[in-house]
Amino acid sequence: TIRYRVPSGGGHVRLTVYDLSGREVRVLVAGEQTEGDHAVVWRGRDATGREVSSGVYFYRLDVGGATFERKMVLLK
Repeated sequence: TIRYRVPSGGGHVRLTVYDLSGREVRVLVAGEQTEGDHAVVWRGRDATGREVSSGVYFYRLDVGGATFERKMVLLK
């Protein structure tokens, strides 16, 4: 579960998962959202619905003109 906050007034949010090579695995959120706390669950599947392997992944959150990147570990 990835939790994030949208700043006052809301705005466009894009939350994308990448593998260690920097390849896009899946876009989890892409669109306008209201201000406040939000959460999204990534179930370890790529954009076509196939399961990805256990390992280290990164997610990038673009919200309110700011960008945040974090590392996560997927264990099956």
